[in-house]
Amino acid sequence: MAAVEVEVSPVRTRRDRREFFELPYRLYAREPNWVAPLRFERRQHIDPKKNPFFEHAEVEFFLARRNGRVVGRISAHVDRNLNAFQDNRWGLFGFFECENDPEAAQALVSAAARWNAERGRDRMVGPMSFTTNDECGLLIEGYELTPIILTEWQFPYYKDLLEQACGLRKAMDVWMWSLHVENRDEVHPGIWEVAAQVESEHGITCRYMRKKDLHDEVDRFLEIYNAAWERNWGFVPLNEKEVHVYAENLKYVLDENWAMVAEKSDTGEVVGAALTLPDFNQAIARVGDGRLFPFGWLKLLRGRKKIDRVRVFALGVKPEYQQYGVAARLYEMHYDSAESTPQSHGEMGWILETNRAMNRAMEGMGGEIVRRYRFYEQLLEPTAQPELPYAEAFPWRVGPEAAAAAQES
Repeated sequence: MAAVEVEVSPVRTRRDRREFFELPYRLYAREPNWVAPLRFERRQHIDPKKNPFFEHAEVEFFLARRNGRVVGRISAHVDRNLNAFQDNRWGLFGFFECENDPEAAQALVSAAARWNAERGRDRMVGPMSFTTNDECGLLIEGYELTPIILTEWQFPYYKDLLEQACGLRKAMDVWMWSLHVENRDEVHPGIWEVAAQVESEHGITCRYMRKKDLHDEVDRFLEIYNAAWERNWGFVPLNEKEVHVYAENLKYVLDENWAMVAEKSDTGEVVGAALTLPDFNQAIARVGDGRLFPFGWLKLLRGRKKIDRVRVFALGVKPEYQQYGVAARLYEMHYDSAESTPQSHGEMGWILETNRAMNRAMEGMGGEIVRRYRFYEQLLEPTAQPELPYAEAFPWRVGPEAAAAAQES
């Protein structure tokens, strides 16, 4: 292998773009635990004309070749919204896929690091494809499980490539918890006691979202999502355009039984929300190679009827209402939904390893950690001045010291 030098180059031609896109489908073709994502959705995700992420970001895609054959890929990107909101100078990498080839992995990571340094970044963090609102992190535990919706499965050797061959260090781990919503007796009784007081003592009503009112419901969810997660490590708010693209992609997955909102009964103010998704990966796995035509769509429709698990994608409460038991009431509604749907178990997360409150809550519900994902970082020596000042889009932005303090609170 070492006799042929690795060549890394940016994606420029239509052929380059096709090879970048096709690589994971080739690498994982014989891996039973990998679920091939739908090709049309992945194409839209990396298309600057379709994904509003590109409106506030600069992105470069790279390919690694040996003797003309593609053996790996990576992206390097600068998200100006992330830099503005978190008040940092991070560069990012993502879409990492590679054969078990340490030299190729090292060349790819080096190319991404150099690209970020040339844009004034002082560190590179990832994998994020493209942000923490998308599929992100490297799977380091849970290889025996098939991935649940909006998560990734990667080869176990990727961890060695990034840590040993490339010298990347851990920045943060995030956890996926098992979630069983069948036996209420296994849940700490204090959760039910607190849930019972939400409406009677605090005047907060929890209800299920209305799919026919999807546009307005999405706006309500966006308000909670950006408020509840704003102090999280690596978080960047979704803007209105982005969240409606997500909603458009998820409208065929969304089930009214699993999407919830909490509102003040007197004013209608939205104070909390939960977005839980039936595990559409169970249906997508039947398609095989991610192609809906000619017969993939039929397999997908048949597979939808056999979905029996969910992922709690997001459950949050505005900070000023977090002591009122709203989260407990939203948990309780998940048990109610399990009694009227085919889904009775699943996973919740990801949750930051530093989020003690949420991790304690999952322990109280009888959950256990079933997957771990890792983010890596590499310090950089900037070779150019960054574009300063950043956009004033986030007057409430959280600086690194405030974010660190929030993680300890």
